[in-house]
Amino acid sequence: MNANRLILRLLINGKSAQSPALREAVEAVREQGVRLEVQVTWEAGDAAMLAERAGEDGVSRLIVAGGDGTVNEAVNGLMRLSRDARPALGMLPMGTANDLATGLGIPEELKAALGLALTASPRAVDVLRVGDQYFLNMLSAGFGAEITASTPKTLKRLLGGGAYSLMGALKAWRFHACPARLEWPGGEGNRELFLLAIGNGAQAGGGQQLSPMARLDDGLLEVLAVRQSSSLSGMRQMLAELKRLPANGEYVEYWQTDQIRVTADTPLPLTLDGEPHRLDHLDVELAPGAIDLLAPHDCRLLEHAAPAP
Repeated sequence: MNANRLILRLLINGKSAQSPALREAVEAVREQGVRLEVQVTWEAGDAAMLAERAGEDGVSRLIVAGGDGTVNEAVNGLMRLSRDARPALGMLPMGTANDLATGLGIPEELKAALGLALTASPRAVDVLRVGDQYFLNMLSAGFGAEITASTPKTLKRLLGGGAYSLMGALKAWRFHACPARLEWPGGEGNRELFLLAIGNGAQAGGGQQLSPMARLDDGLLEVLAVRQSSSLSGMRQMLAELKRLPANGEYVEYWQTDQIRVTADTPLPLTLDGEPHRLDHLDVELAPGAIDLLAPHDCRLLEHAAPAP
């Protein structure tokens, strides 16, 4: 790739804009002659708006510096564009959990991550949709979503991904199961859900591996349904079964499909790539190959291998 012939743009979450490491990374690539434009978000909605504008401006590569929520917002902006107008998407992990970037194998060191985003071969990946919202990594409902939504932002900043584990330990004992009906091609049933995860990627909640068979480009989504336990021994068995994924057990079910409908009597607490929502009905569908992603050539979340650099 000749970076000088492309329009390259870095979209930075405003909370990360003053990072010395980020500034050094940008200055380093500019010193190499790379023309990299920089834009910064100010408020909610900016990342989606600026991502959409990037496509309208003919940007070839849009690199998002931020966490899972910022990447999610940018994905939603890109999906407003026609397929051929969407820039290839790269990311610099600068959030709390960085679940998608970690799953992709993107380096934590910002110079290395930026270098990867500028040189990686674009890979077409699937995007999941629920209603008018798109997500690239994971939808979680029930207990995991409750923890994500209720963990204070200050605690997330102090403890990083460990904040989710701490809040989970404090809340698990008083969590009430979420009754819901699941319907998918070839199956249906009612569940008393402790946790529901619908994944395109593999992990959520600061590193929890919820869909080990996930691939971003296989035309399938992963479903993990965990039934509520009412006893300590049942809780122990549930945790043991989660360690044996993707195998099924008494409390844990795991399967693949290309769409699923979830219906609940009351709104479910859920997250889309870490962003909290509440819905009592969701149809999750898949848009195959909807976005080009900039990831390592040996990325474990991609089924179709890219040529080595």
